[in-house]
Amino acid sequence: MDAPTLRRAGIATAAAFFAILIVVLGWAIPPRAAIISTDRLGPESGEPVVHYLDRARTSLQGTDSDSHWALLSFTEAITADRIPEFGGGLRISEIDYHVAVDRVATPIIAIGVPEGDAVAVASVKSAAAQMESTPTYDDRSTRVKNLVAARLRAGCACVVGVVLQAPLSKLRTLATHPGTRVVEALPADASAAVFAVSPLLPEQVDSAGPIPDDGPVPDN
Repeated sequence: MDAPTLRRAGIATAAAFFAILIVVLGWAIPPRAAIISTDRLGPESGEPVVHYLDRARTSLQGTDSDSHWALLSFTEAITADRIPEFGGGLRISEIDYHVAVDRVATPIIAIGVPEGDAVAVASVKSAAAQMESTPTYDDRSTRVKNLVAARLRAGCACVVGVVLQAPLSKLRTLATHPGTRVVEALPADASAAVFAVSPLLPEQVDSAGPIPDDGPVPDN
């Protein structure tokens, strides 16, 4: 064979070898299945509140001793320094903040926290910083951003949800704490950090629908 023919033969052989290698490796090391989760804590959009409350209370039934991820919602929003009072010494992983303004849509700000009451209390500063760094594109959204950040910086009563982990028996005890509106638990086999969270807001009385956004934005 001449040199060009040998070169083409070598390339073809190498390509065939790599194709076989890929097939073998694919059989020996199958791809990891993607994590698909439909787990959710909190009401569905538009769900009647009475239905959600019933569903959440039902989720606490059971006799297993495994730890469950759960969402605690409040009758009234609380200040961050009161989180330990409601957390009952349990492992807290997320704090949800919402600055309620009449007829003004404001965001729910979720802050993940490591273990410890001190970091849970300090999470209000992280919520304010997150809001301050959020880009805006018109005058109304800029005013909402500044208002929400300022109220968080001032330590407003804006904690509306706490995600924590505990056995069902402790969650049932937590649900009886004055000021706790409801506690909802996921199944024990729910994967950490792959479930959606949407706290029941204190002002949501009839349904968990969107907040009207047709009112004036206060200056402070």
